Amino acid sequence: MSEVSVRLSVVTPLYNEEANVADLVGELRGALDPTGWRYEIICVDDGSEDGTVSAVVDARGDDGRVRLLRLDAHRGQSAAMHAGIMAARGEVIVTIDGDLQNDPADIPMLVAQLAEADLVCGWRVRRRDRWSKRVGSRIGNGFRRLMLRDRVHDTGCTLKAFRREVRRALIPFKAMHRFIPALVGRAGCRVIEVPVNHRPRRHGRSKYGLARRAWEGLGDVRGMRWWLRRRVFYEVECFPPTRASRDGPPPPDEASASSGAEDG
Repeated sequence: MSEVSVRLSVVTPLYNEEANVADLVGELRGALDPTGWRYEIICVDDGSEDGTVSAVVDARGDDGRVRLLRLDAHRGQSAAMHAGIMAARGEVIVTIDGDLQNDPADIPMLVAQLAEADLVCGWRVRRRDRWSKRVGSRIGNGFRRLMLRDRVHDTGCTLKAFRREVRRALIPFKAMHRFIPALVGRAGCRVIEVPVNHRPRRHGRSKYGLARRAWEGLGDVRGMRWWLRRRVFYEVECFPPTRASRDGPPPPDEASASSGAEDG
């Protein structure tokens, strides 16, 4: 499958999601096959310690649309997501969690919204998480909006769709996935947010603790605010080449005549 022939790339970072992989790949196929798009599913294993890799291989079977990337070690969700995004061959890129809490059925709707924007962020209006996680997320999102003014309610929602060109605004660092709207918006791209479905986790458990996320999140927001203020934006205007460089060296006879005139 050549790069230019792929309409959509779906990137899903996976860390110890062995029990969810088969259902995830099956639901993605079920959501995307009716669209008629040429698509690929990029599963990025973030150094899993269970059978996640084997589960992806089994779910893939003979389907060349399912690709597997493996990081050299457990590097975190942002690293896995960035690796998948950079490897994507589609005109449009969608990111989705590997724990099945994001609903693949929402993907066609998000892609359709790209008619109005460069990045479409999912907004989990009715989150299906425990109360402490919801409260912590609301506080963190509020603090981030106050500091960065990205105007996004739920930047932690992995379900996003964006144009391929948008990835040039992304830089790989820990917690990048929570600042994609800020990075993309400050690059001059159009960012919108739409409600999406959210489901309870079926298997496994969350990889983040509330206290750890809150403490690290404070430092991340401060660092991002500094970086956005220091970031340099510029445009380059390319002028036409000079006549000499455009036409190349003068013919031999013209060069001789010119040389003789100077000698005289």
